[in-house]
Amino acid sequence: MSAQDDYKQRSYGEIPVGTGSKPGIVVVDFQKGFTESQYPLGGAPLVMRALENTAKLLDVARACDVPVATCNTAYMNEREMPYWKITAVRETFRHDHPSAALDPRIFDPDYDLFVTKKGPSIFFNTGVADYFAKERVDTVIVTGCNTSGCIRASSIDSFSHRYRTLVPEDCVGDIEEQPHRDNLRDLGRRYVDVVDLQAALAFIESWHASKATAAA
Repeated sequence: MSAQDDYKQRSYGEIPVGTGSKPGIVVVDFQKGFTESQYPLGGAPLVMRALENTAKLLDVARACDVPVATCNTAYMNEREMPYWKITAVRETFRHDHPSAALDPRIFDPDYDLFVTKKGPSIFFNTGVADYFAKERVDTVIVTGCNTSGCIRASSIDSFSHRYRTLVPEDCVGDIEEQPHRDNLRDLGRRYVDVVDLQAALAFIESWHASKATAAA
C-alpha cells in the first residue's frame, strides 16, 4: 500500500471544506522580488503562471465587491528580520529596495487592503483577520507565492482562524514543481480544499448573484 493510500484509508481528506456565505481573497507576496527575473528570487515559471491567473481572479473579485487583502514581505534592516536562511531575502527584502514593491498586475491601491508582513503568514500580526471579521468573510481564497512557504503558512493560519479555506492550484506558485505539488497535497489532506481558478471564479460569481437577488 502506498503512503497516499494509507492516508486515505485513515480518513484524511474525506470531508470537503466547502464554501460559506462570503468570500475574501488574500494575495501573498506578489512583490517584484518574486515576479521580476532581474531579482534573485524572481521569475519562476510557476509563480508567473500564478500571477497571471490571480490577476484574472482579482478582476472578477473586485467587480463583485469581494474584500481583497494583499501583502509584501519587507524589513527596515537585517536586525529586524527573523533568522531567514535565504541570502536573497536578507539582502533585498528591505522597505527601501525596489524588489519590495507589489507587482502592479495584481495590486489596486484604491481597493485592496495592503499590509507588510514580517513572517511567513499574511495573518500573523497584520490585522487581516480583523479586516475580514468586519467584512463578515467566512471563506478565504489563498493566492500568491511560494506554495511551500508563505502559502502553506497563510493557509494554515486561515484554517486556524476558522475560515473555510480554498487554494486554487493555478493561482499559487513555487520555485520548483515538486514542493508545489507536495505541499498542496498535504494541505488538501488536512486543512483546505485545493481547487482551480475556474472553481474560485464560479464561487465568487454565484455569491455575487445570490447577493444581488437578495437585495432585489
